[in-house]
Parts: sequence; structure tokens; C-alpha cells
Amino acid sequence: MFLYFSFSGCSGSRSSKTFKPKKNIPEGSHQYELLKHAEATLGSGNLRMAVMLPEGEDLNEWVAVNTVDFFNQINMLYGTITDFCTEESCPVMSAGPKYEYHWADGTNIKKPIKCSAPKYIDYLMTWVQDQLDDETLFPSKIGVPFPKNFMSVAKTILKRLFRVYAHIYHQHFDPVIQLQEEAHLNTSFKHFIFFVQEFNLIDRRELAPLQELIEKLTSKDR
Repeated sequence: MFLYFSFSGCSGSRSSKTFKPKKNIPEGSHQYELLKHAEATLGSGNLRMAVMLPEGEDLNEWVAVNTVDFFNQINMLYGTITDFCTEESCPVMSAGPKYEYHWADGTNIKKPIKCSAPKYIDYLMTWVQDQLDDETLFPSKIGVPFPKNFMSVAKTILKRLFRVYAHIYHQHFDPVIQLQEEAHLNTSFKHFIFFVQEFNLIDRRELAPLQELIEKLTSKDR
């Protein structure tokens, strides 16, 4: 199995290549200040503390800021291994032999389709990007309320982003090691898991492909 762990921080060799354009939070906005707060707290090394809702802040806004950040992190992580994730190497989107994902977005593709991992991840990241760019779903201006279905949309985004982590760990961990990206991947995933656990954002059944890894990563911080 792929259980190699190190948390010594991010490697200096990381590629700046991203799979999709990075989603920027407008500088000077309250969400930008929240992102800076999150980054500062992460620097303390205590991920359990870092994911907690800051006192006096709105939960929707906190989830929105972190969802954008996770999109950017996964975008960069997947960008480093796109040369290894091809139509030939990954003809189906899977996370090990037991878990296979078929794509549907409910609008353009209503009936789930079986497709290669690169095609699935392209669909997925494009769909997430469209949600993040929708000001009615992810308002960036102060005073504009979040819609009533915001948390439901955020949960779907995070559930789907998890599948990219699961695919990387199960199918591409060897190249991650070769690229010296495992510390970066492990720290990013640990942060992601602590966040979704803190606010109960992903059903436990959805996390099953990486359950063993999750238990190993989180056991020291209980």
C-alpha cells in the first residue's frame, strides 16, 4: 500500500504548474482577510485549531474561503502529475480497485458517464470553477448574502474534490514520491480532512477509499 508519511513541510521542488487557472480572492476584501487569517493559523502547525471557525465570523464565508483554497491546492497538486494521468494510464476514474467514479453534473451531463480519469477531472475542476465564479453562489462583495443552498453546493464541491485526492493517492503516489511532493500532498490532504470533519461536510461513506490513510493522518491529533 501507499502509506508513506512525512510532514516536514512542502518541498522546494514544487512545480508552479496548475491544471486550471488559479482562483483568486479579491485583495482587500473580508474574504481575503479571512484567507490571510487561515494561512497565519496554518503556520502554527496545529491543523485542528487552524480549521476552527474564527470567533465572530460567518460559517458560510469561512467555508467559502476554504473551499476556494482547497480548489487551488488540488489544482496545483494535480497539475504536477498530469503527465502521468493519461487516457492510456487511467482509462477510468478510480480510487483503487473497489471505487470507480462516473461523471454527471445535473445540467450539461445528466446521466452519469464512464470516462477516463483526466477527462473526469477536467469535467470536475471546470464544474467547480464555474460554481466558484458564480457570484450568486459565492458572493465576494461585502453585504451580499449567501444563498440558502450554499452549504449543499459547498458539500458537493468538497465531495468531488476529495475524489481527486483519492485518485492521486491510489493511482499516482509513486510519481508523487519521485517528484518529492509527498509532504505537500499529505499536509494538504490532512488540512482538507480536518476541515471537512470539523464541519461535517462529507459523508463518511464517501471517504471510504482513503479511510485507512485518514485514520493514520489524524490519529496523532485526537
